[in-house]
Amino acid sequence: MKIVIIGGVAGGASAAARLRRLNEKAQIILLERSGFISYANCGLPYYIGGAIQDAEELTLQTPESFWDRFQVEARVGHEVLSIDRETKSVTVRQLSTGKTYTETYDKLILSPGAKPFRPNLTGIDSEKIYTLRTVEDTLRIRKAAVDAGCKAAVVVGGGFIGVETAENFRELGMEVTLIEKQTQVLGQFDSDIASFVHTHMQEKGVRLLLGKSVAGFEENRNGVTVHIENAQPIQTDIVVLAIGVVPDNQLAKNAGLALGQKGSIAVDDQMQTSDPDIYAVGDAVEILHKITGEKSLIPLAGPANKQGRIAADAICGLDSRYKGAAASSILKIFDMTAASTGINERIARAENIKYDKVILSPASHATYYPGGKVMTMKVLFERNSQRILGAQIVGYDGVDKRIDVLATAMQANMRVSTLGELDLAYAPPYSSAKDPVNMAGFIAENLINGKVKQFYYEDLATLPRDGSVTLLDTRTDGEYRMGHAEGFETHIPVDDLRCRMQELDQSKPVYVMCQSGLRSYIACRILTQNGFDCYNFAGGYRLYKSIHAGKQASTQAYPCGMDKK
Repeated sequence: MKIVIIGGVAGGASAAARLRRLNEKAQIILLERSGFISYANCGLPYYIGGAIQDAEELTLQTPESFWDRFQVEARVGHEVLSIDRETKSVTVRQLSTGKTYTETYDKLILSPGAKPFRPNLTGIDSEKIYTLRTVEDTLRIRKAAVDAGCKAAVVVGGGFIGVETAENFRELGMEVTLIEKQTQVLGQFDSDIASFVHTHMQEKGVRLLLGKSVAGFEENRNGVTVHIENAQPIQTDIVVLAIGVVPDNQLAKNAGLALGQKGSIAVDDQMQTSDPDIYAVGDAVEILHKITGEKSLIPLAGPANKQGRIAADAICGLDSRYKGAAASSILKIFDMTAASTGINERIARAENIKYDKVILSPASHATYYPGGKVMTMKVLFERNSQRILGAQIVGYDGVDKRIDVLATAMQANMRVSTLGELDLAYAPPYSSAKDPVNMAGFIAENLINGKVKQFYYEDLATLPRDGSVTLLDTRTDGEYRMGHAEGFETHIPVDDLRCRMQELDQSKPVYVMCQSGLRSYIACRILTQNGFDCYNFAGGYRLYKSIHAGKQASTQAYPCGMDKK
């Protein structure tokens, strides 16, 4: 059997290795357009900033090492120009010589990936405007930023690549402006959780221009002028476009293969295309979203690796099936970590899913042990079934393991209330006896059982200010003096509530806020059992303050040369 694979990196390289492990006799040829067959795509921004100092560390396999271990013939610098399905062959151009040749196949695997989207804007072809997809791209950006002595950079787009690139330019001491068309970065998060990211990025010296669109570029002797709709232009040395990716579908489209969402390659659960001898994997394919049940594009390394394995299994006669992905992801933002899995509120509303949510601010480990840091967790679940729909966490230590536990619970179809039953490892340096995941389950259980009623940030604007309700802050005197939410003029610390309850009008609903949501929950339990109609603010004043700060994303550049690392 002769198998040709177009494209390496995550999907193609993993398929090649799995094929060899299953079939020692097959002829396997991998054709890669770039100069590298398997590289750490997700690590590319960190070479720019210097966290990864040796470019060779980005390369996971070379053609030589791939041959030595797997006897896979990997040809880098070879671009496939077309697929002839009738003759079962591909036309290939060797980029170093320009020569073309034909390669036949018994089975073909497409792993072309996704390519950065480049809008049709004036001046976009300037050599000072970069995209980041390959090792060659990151080498060029690093060379331009460091060797040319760039002092300022503009990053267009606030997704994974945009945020990580902005961070790494700041690590070089550069002035960095990130422009994002939407009103928040990182669209997989809801705006309330993203607000913590906004504040942190600004504290680290990244200038955020949110809700702004780039109108065009103008190269000049001083660098590039970035023109922005309804805003002043920005002069910069270098620009990186990170405004999203689109499936690299040209080969599949020209070959007449069926396409799916946004031009992606349509495949079944064995990664087989509409041609039974052609398979497709990675960022270019349409897959099932595990939560919505809809076909979707999820351009992440984890799914791509798994898909490569499934395609190899199918070619070798194994009944492996790809069951979709929940889009679990995580990223570093300076010393902060942000992670998500499943869907957010925006998607839940679009899918007409009736959901509830819990928001909490637990410490990463026992508070009496030094070094614990607060994280913010948000868990969405379906009202009737208690099915976990998604989770978002932002914080410092311990974010990664909590999102993985929640992703695992979601895939296991656990009900949200059973999160409290999970038997998770505990020692003071690592967690609390009631782990944050357990706490999310307890809060959800109380909500489901009617032990507590919640209200949310988006409800604040509709709360009456005519005295018909009581807006109560239950934090300490010192906390209250440092700031409180608008309208929350009634202040009784939770520990004084029982002896001062007569100050409240039992005929009025009471909306309670504290710093994180715990003391206001305790207050609600006290008040509810004493005949009050009580509502607890999810997330606490900490969330309220972050959203307000995030809405005021700075539009003022910090002074030239100012280092805020």
